[in-house]
Amino acid sequence: MEKRRLGRTGLEVSVLGYGAGAVGGLFTKGAAADQERALARAIAAGVNYIDTAPLYGNGESERNLGRVLKALRPDIVLGTKVRLGAEHRGDIAGAVARSLDESLARLGRDHVDLFQLHNPLAATDAGDQLAIDLALEQVAPALDRLRRAGKTRFVGFSGVGEPTALLRAVDSKLFDTVQVVYNALNPSAGGPMPAGAPGLDYGGLLDRARAANMGTIVIRALAGGALSGTAERHPLAMQQVAPIGSAPDFTTDVVRAKRLEPLVREGVAGSLAELGERFVISHPAVSTMLIGYSTLDHLETAIAAVEKGPLPDAVLDRLY
Repeated sequence: MEKRRLGRTGLEVSVLGYGAGAVGGLFTKGAAADQERALARAIAAGVNYIDTAPLYGNGESERNLGRVLKALRPDIVLGTKVRLGAEHRGDIAGAVARSLDESLARLGRDHVDLFQLHNPLAATDAGDQLAIDLALEQVAPALDRLRRAGKTRFVGFSGVGEPTALLRAVDSKLFDTVQVVYNALNPSAGGPMPAGAPGLDYGGLLDRARAANMGTIVIRALAGGALSGTAERHPLAMQQVAPIGSAPDFTTDVVRAKRLEPLVREGVAGSLAELGERFVISHPAVSTMLIGYSTLDHLETAIAAVEKGPLPDAVLDRLY
């Protein structure tokens, strides 16, 4: 599987990552044997970046990953996150440090490769939304202290929230990586926002991150599953998926995704999901792409898609 450099970290990561979150649900609600079988298959295929967070299944993703990684002992790059609640604003540094210690205990490790801020960033602090000033002035130094203590090798943030705040965080150069919302329904992180398209304009975030020598981890590559072209969900998957940066509701995103079906009928890709995955890895500033899985079959189709490589330029020109 193709490997790409994760920005200034110098790490080489697989272009397809393993998303162990709740949207796919295998690592939050799946059977233990299925979890081990899927991760073993991913590693055998060359997948070496694994993403988790305390939020996923209230710690279940980290606990299950810890068990499977102990059994497999693979050579992987592992990332987790910290989400700050309103109750943590009085001691942000302490909350960040406690969160990582708790994650390490669940994972059964003494350090992770990447520790990331998970909150949406905004101009004004409000509940789950974290003010960009707090992120730069308090969270970033707290992350750096954990890096110097050897508990994480690198630090990053999730690129969700207000685009102006996200671009400011990138330009600060205080973070090594950024998770980027980028997909065929909202390609604005990688180029111009299509005329009339709903959603947030991420203002070329991918290229901005590359200019700052940051690694980029694409999230919502399939728009929460909308780019499968159906609203049906696997029983393990998150049953209600709120869009991030795209249409106001999931149903609208599915309708928009189905407008791409003529390309599939022409043979450009074997499915809408393949089209969406290959669209993402076509951008040269993408380091890795996270896909969430409910079954081993979901993983196999993603592996097959990325092995076909990026979409041809002629197809990309037709998309937008």
